[in-house]
This record gives sequence, structure tokens and C-alpha cells, in this order.
Amino acid sequence: MNDKTKELWQFPCDFPIKIVGKSNPEFETFVYSTLHKFFPDLREGVIQTRPSKDNTYLAITVTVPALSKEQLDAVYSELTSNKQVLFVL
Repeated sequence: MNDKTKELWQFPCDFPIKIVGKSNPEFETFVYSTLHKFFPDLREGVIQTRPSKDNTYLAITVTVPALSKEQLDAVYSELTSNKQVLFVL
């Protein structure tokens, strides 16, 4: 890395991720299993869910203990590869 290149984050760090999709059990199961695959030691209470007003959509927010940019890229890639996931922030 040269002097002109700066890292946006310093790892390890706590990193928030929001996943939005259609509200159904398969979506939730996929998201939870994917998160636990990449972050097996997620603490109790770090995953929050919020349904849309009419319960059509579900937003899942989690703050993960990220170890590297590569780890975050991999989890984003896997989450967005599923057709039930509308977007990931």
C-alpha cells in the first residue's frame, strides 16, 4: 500500500449490516445461517428484525465482528446471491 491509499476501516471492527427481503421463514433462515457461517460467535441480541408496516418486507440488522475486508466481501457476496434478498447495506 502506498501513502496515497488509505483504509476506510481498521480491522478487527464491529461492522453493521442490514439485509432486506420479503418477509418469510426461508428468508430469515437463509440470513441467519449465512451470518452464523461467517461469524459463528455472534453474541446474543446483536440481530434485530424490523417488519415493514404491512409485514411484506423484513429488515434484519446485525453488527458483526469483522476481521477483514475480504470477510465482509464474502458475506455480502453470499447474501446478495440469494433471490430472496432485495438488498444489503
